[in-house]
Amino acid sequence: MATKHYNVLIVGGGAAGFFTAINTKEKNQDLSVCILEKGKDVLQKVKISGGGRCNVTHACFDPKELTEFYPRGKRELLGPFHQFMTGDTMEWFEQKGVPLKIEADNRIFPESNSSQSIIDCFLNLTNTLGIEIRTSEGVKEIIKLEDEKLWKISTNTAEYTCDHLVITAGSSKPVWKLLTDLGHSVIAPVPSLFTFNIKDPLLTDLPGVAVQNVEVSIKDTKLISNGPLLITHWGTSGPAVLKLSAFGAILLAEKDYQYQVKVNWLSVSKQQALDVLFKAKKTDVKSILEKRSPFETISKRLWSRFLEICTIDGQTKWADVSNKSLELLADKLTSTMFHAQGKSTFKDEFVTAGGIKLKEINFKKFESKIHPNLFFAGEILNIDAVTGGFNFQNAWTGGWVVSEAIAYNS
Repeated sequence: MATKHYNVLIVGGGAAGFFTAINTKEKNQDLSVCILEKGKDVLQKVKISGGGRCNVTHACFDPKELTEFYPRGKRELLGPFHQFMTGDTMEWFEQKGVPLKIEADNRIFPESNSSQSIIDCFLNLTNTLGIEIRTSEGVKEIIKLEDEKLWKISTNTAEYTCDHLVITAGSSKPVWKLLTDLGHSVIAPVPSLFTFNIKDPLLTDLPGVAVQNVEVSIKDTKLISNGPLLITHWGTSGPAVLKLSAFGAILLAEKDYQYQVKVNWLSVSKQQALDVLFKAKKTDVKSILEKRSPFETISKRLWSRFLEICTIDGQTKWADVSNKSLELLADKLTSTMFHAQGKSTFKDEFVTAGGIKLKEINFKKFESKIHPNLFFAGEILNIDAVTGGFNFQNAWTGGWVVSEAIAYNS
């Protein structure tokens, strides 16, 4: 079997791999660069991300503020974000002919509303720059050839050597195993960014109902988050839930996804909610309760369900509702307890907490502290973020820093 040599070999044909390859080659045209991908197609995660629109990054332009969206990797990413940030990402794609847009929730997408714009951009650039892409090349072995200061990589069909090896294989257990054989430590992966499976009469037949500015917490923990909540066929989702799942990924896995969820639908105290209800009783005396909710964020459908759960007749006039019933209603609105049993993946975004231990990485270069010229970028590392474009930004930043380290030191 003939062995082919490259200056730079990248294992993983996803976002981080392509971004690393393109930027490395652009900065140093003399380097031979090749991407190895185990699947038949590259950039598959990019294709399905953001509902097929690709949430490229997020409109947060302060490095320290940006790190707050990363449950794992917050401290390590601060320095790299000073090198390549969200604004740099926007400029990079704009210069490559992919105009972006900032949406109302600060997520950033291609103006085309299609992830294919990103994929076409990457494929065109790799073709123009002469970067080789080899698919159906699952890596079976990684060996450091100490005498030659080279890396030897064996796949199911070929053998390669390279001066610089970059691992961007995402949450790949086979690749993690190869890296542990090289002396690296791997934090066992657990799901992040998942929705809560909850069966409860309050949620039944209300999929699609959304409530803004909800406070969600996990009983007997410090986990708490705020934001929109979406009722689904299987329970609850939305930014408030997804953020909680990301920051609580490890703890909730330890609980085997059986835990008590507290929801404050109004993000106010019980007394504040009660004040609004008492005011409605005084001012809407002749109106019936189910006609409308006195809280702007609670829809009529959900309000009717709260009345039903509290066994309050919706046809009752506000003047006739008892103070005891209103207290029960205020309690339910500000402190609903649910029993979560299991999780569901958020759309097609398979994000995990876990990966190469961060203490083993020099984040000035995203280089291994154990082996020189071994680099990592993307989800292969124990770095993950909440939903909103942050995981892609980690991939872009890592790829950029690696390209700087390789291109100018070869």
